[in-house]
Amino acid sequence: MSSDLPTIENQIWLREDETQKIIATLNEGATARFVGGCVRNALMGEPVADVDIATTDDPATSTAKLEAAGFKVVPIGADHGTVMAVGETRSYEVTTLRVDVETDGRHADVAFTEDWEGDAARRDFTMNALYADADGTVHDPLGGYDDLKARRVRFIGDAAQRIEEDYLRILRFFRFHAAYGRDEMDADGLKACADNRDGLARLSAERVQVELLKLLGADNSVAVLRAMAAAGILGDVLPEASRLDRFERVVDIEATQLFSSDPVLRLGAIVEDVAAAESAGTRLRLSNADAGRIKAMHADTTKIVCYLSMREVRRALYTMGLELFKDRVMLGWADDGKTTNAFQWRALLAMADSWERPELPLTGSMIKAAGVPEGPEVGRIRAEVEEWWIDSDFTEDEFSIIERLKAVVQATVY
Repeated sequence: MSSDLPTIENQIWLREDETQKIIATLNEGATARFVGGCVRNALMGEPVADVDIATTDDPATSTAKLEAAGFKVVPIGADHGTVMAVGETRSYEVTTLRVDVETDGRHADVAFTEDWEGDAARRDFTMNALYADADGTVHDPLGGYDDLKARRVRFIGDAAQRIEEDYLRILRFFRFHAAYGRDEMDADGLKACADNRDGLARLSAERVQVELLKLLGADNSVAVLRAMAAAGILGDVLPEASRLDRFERVVDIEATQLFSSDPVLRLGAIVEDVAAAESAGTRLRLSNADAGRIKAMHADTTKIVCYLSMREVRRALYTMGLELFKDRVMLGWADDGKTTNAFQWRALLAMADSWERPELPLTGSMIKAAGVPEGPEVGRIRAEVEEWWIDSDFTEDEFSIIERLKAVVQATVY
């Protein structure tokens, strides 16, 4: 155990009334502590999103206590010891201390325990085996704080054994290093991941997708992906990833321009073309929205160059939509070998962000009043006028629009 452990008593989430109420409720006749990511991130100065709690109570007892205190409880994994307490400001996963009885590389059969060190020993990395009391006092049964201070992602105990318990830990090893690590990756962990990479084939596409997208979005993802490629692991989970060079430039643009990290954009950047985008989308079972987005990045043929005029930008934005336009600009910027064009690429994104989509001031009733019968002809005539309106740079002159409508109707309606 590390000495001179700090506390996390000044964390806002810890001091919230609701958090204190739930931990006090769970500590009635038992011992409950915060665990995992909330403790790790608090100690690292990173944002805390999820608050997890470990308890010596079994799920039924935890549920009874929480419901009596007025919390809604959802049994999200009661067989494995986990229930979710739903509060007004956040949800809390509450898990009974447990040890693994049997594992198959994907799932584990567990037994409940009151042994905090045994619970810690079944976790993946030492920096995740940290606990904290209601007052912020930190407990470190396995020496994880020293690794956390060094930003060293290290498996608990034997790395190969931890991986064989759940092969997703291979991807988590790389993802955690990309998000929290510093310097070289732990050599034992890296070797164990490479030696056991065949086990990745046993994982569901959904689990791989979640970890991979988190990894792609991490700050240090470039170096980590190159390490994964060198170990043969990237080729196993995403063989379509042939454009690490473009991926690296997108990451650099996001970092230097202070843009938010966009994992789906980065996924689109790392694949070469439409076929690769479709294959990656299927392999990872992406949502329809995300799969469609990475495919559109490569399928769209709109001319996107850094020297587009404002008129061309408005037309492209209207016909492509904001998201696709910005995606194409980012890929174009990443593929542009002339670094001095950065200001122009940035200006295109600024124009896009300030753009408001115009509405063609032409209604169906106006078209019918011009002599077009109800039915599909209304839509066709509207599309004809809209095409002219786009070419006019979205004129707001209603008289001109009506005159164009009359001309189209006169020429095409019988």
